[in-house]
Amino acid sequence: MARIDDLLARAIGTLPVKPLDAAGRADKKAYSEKLSRVVALAFAEELRLRGMTEARPANPGELGDSGAERRIAGGIGAKKVDVTWATEESGLILGISIKTINFRDAKTRNFQKNLTNRRADMLMEAVTLHRRFPYAALAGFFFFDKEAECDATEKRRSTLHNAHARLRLFTGRNDPAGRDEQYERLYLVLLDAYADGCRLRAWEVGKPTQEISLEEIFTGFTELVAERNPDFYEALDGRLVRAAS
Repeated sequence: MARIDDLLARAIGTLPVKPLDAAGRADKKAYSEKLSRVVALAFAEELRLRGMTEARPANPGELGDSGAERRIAGGIGAKKVDVTWATEESGLILGISIKTINFRDAKTRNFQKNLTNRRADMLMEAVTLHRRFPYAALAGFFFFDKEAECDATEKRRSTLHNAHARLRLFTGRNDPAGRDEQYERLYLVLLDAYADGCRLRAWEVGKPTQEISLEEIFTGFTELVAERNPDFYEALDGRLVRAAS
């Protein structure tokens, strides 16, 4: 098991039992917020271990007085970002947005009800950050319950299938002069959370037949950051190091 898989499994293993789909809105909201929080902590820890030592969030005491998520000044207003790496010399270098859809809609029995709203939230985040930090690398993750792969009916495709179609226009920003609303990378993750861990399957948006490991994803982040900041950093064996002068 790769390190990021282990970090994430241990983090998700700390969560309470997932409420049933029929549970109250407050219980489901609380669970989703806790899931997003522990995923962000695991992702930031992986970034720090790859050389991005100021990455947030972190547990109390790990990064001085506060390791809380950052509120980043953007082009059209400040925005809290789930996971960030920023430095005094460069500002925001890497940002990761995390969205989760964990429960079936009571009426449709699928996981698609909030997908459009979550997409809108992410795109606004990308616009405000890229306008102020055009060289920042932004990644977005949609975590779905594992059943989102098999909620298709005779009239509609599965939520996982539809998510690829609805998001692929907004990924692949490979040029810092590209569209502000695009993310450099967007990913879909199916999550099977159980009492002491989890099982994950991930895809880059727009590539539904090619599963990708979290190890590959984070190595890609590292290489992209080095590419965007060649005067300061280079990627070496999956870690970010200071570029030779």
